[in-house]
Amino acid sequence: MLEKRIKSFGYALQGMRILFATQANAQIHLLALVLVTAAGFWSHLSRLEWCVLLLTFGAVLMAEAMNTALEFLTDLVSPEYHPLAGKAKDVAAGAVLLMAMAAIGVGLLIFLPKWIDFK
Repeated sequence: MLEKRIKSFGYALQGMRILFATQANAQIHLLALVLVTAAGFWSHLSRLEWCVLLLTFGAVLMAEAMNTALEFLTDLVSPEYHPLAGKAKDVAAGAVLLMAMAAIGVGLLIFLPKWIDFK
């Protein structure tokens, strides 16, 4: 039982390696995460603000990972172009965009008041 859990953890880590090694958008999201984290330390965020940012980081990266998984699976089952395969990929990419826009909104709500009041 424990050996299976350890192996599944290894598979998950391998999936993360594949995501960040092969997907330029995932790398961009990771860079944004690093920059926002640095801005968070500079802005002296509260514990609650850090919690919101961590959940937002996780949601964006999860959306990107799910999009990537769907793209890989779509390419497997539909190697040639098919309109429905294209729609599936477009909708998945749209979901990532929606989450990224929500993350920008969260960042603005957290950081703008701190930076506007900065003296």
